[in-house]
Amino acid sequence: MTAEETFELARDLATVLDIERLDRDLFRGFNAADSRPWPVLYGGQVAAQALRAAGLTVPDGRFPHSLHGYFLRRGRNDRPVLLQVRRDRDGRSFSARNVAAIQDGEVIFSMVASFQIDEDSVEFDDEPRPPRPAPEELTARPFGLLVEVREIAETSMVGPRMKFSDHMWIKAAHPLPDDRLVHACALTYVSDMGSGFGQVEHPGLAPGGPSLDHSLWFQRPVMLDDWVELHMHPLKAGGGRGLYHGTIRDRDGNLAAMLNQEILLRWPSV
Repeated sequence: MTAEETFELARDLATVLDIERLDRDLFRGFNAADSRPWPVLYGGQVAAQALRAAGLTVPDGRFPHSLHGYFLRRGRNDRPVLLQVRRDRDGRSFSARNVAAIQDGEVIFSMVASFQIDEDSVEFDDEPRPPRPAPEELTARPFGLLVEVREIAETSMVGPRMKFSDHMWIKAAHPLPDDRLVHACALTYVSDMGSGFGQVEHPGLAPGGPSLDHSLWFQRPVMLDDWVELHMHPLKAGGGRGLYHGTIRDRDGNLAAMLNQEILLRWPSV
C-alpha cells in the first residue's frame, strides 16, 4: 500500500468523522475509501471534519448551533486534511471556534462555528413543507459507501443538461455512535449534497458548479443513521454565482437544520 492509499481507508461515515488528534488544537482527517474516482475532495466531508475538530475543543455540554464556511481551493483526495482550530472565545453560554482545513501547506476551507448550551424556548417554524413520500416508497440511488439516498425529485438528463435532485431522503449507510456531535457532523456532511439549482431551467443560466460558501444553522438534534429529508430551492443567480436555501427535517417533519449555500454558476470556457 502506498502512502497516498493509506489516506483512503474510511469505508463508513463514522470513520470519516473519527479524526485523529495530533496536538491540542491540531487534527488530521482521512478520506473515504471510494473518494478517488471523484475529481476533487467532497466539500461536505471537509466541512464535517472541520466541525468535528472544533467540537472536540469546546467545554462539555455545548453543541453546534451554526457554522459558516468558505471553500477556497479544490481539495485533493490523495492527501489527508489537517485541521487547525483557533479558540476564539468561551462565554457563559456560547463558544466560538475558527478552523482552517489545510493540504500541502495551503488552506482549502475556512470555517467559523459557534456552540451553545441547550436552552428551553418557544419554537416557531414557518419553513415551506413540500409533499414528501416516505423513503420506503422510493427507489434507492447508488451514492458511494457512506450514505444511502432516495430521491423525491429524481436526477435525470434533459437533452444535453443533467438535472440534479433538489429534494431527497438521506441517511448514513452504517450505524453511527450515540454521540450528538458526531450526528451534527454527519448532518453537515449531507448538507452539501444535491443543488438548489438542480431542477432550474432558465435561459442562459449555467447548470451548476462547485460550492463557494456554505452556512448551516442547527435547530434540534437529529439521528443521521435514520432518514432525513433534504429540500433545497433557488433564491437568486447573478454575477456567475447562485444562492439557494435548504432545510433538513427528520421523519416526523421536525426542522433539524437550515442552510444557505452559494455555488459557482459559470459556463465552462470553450
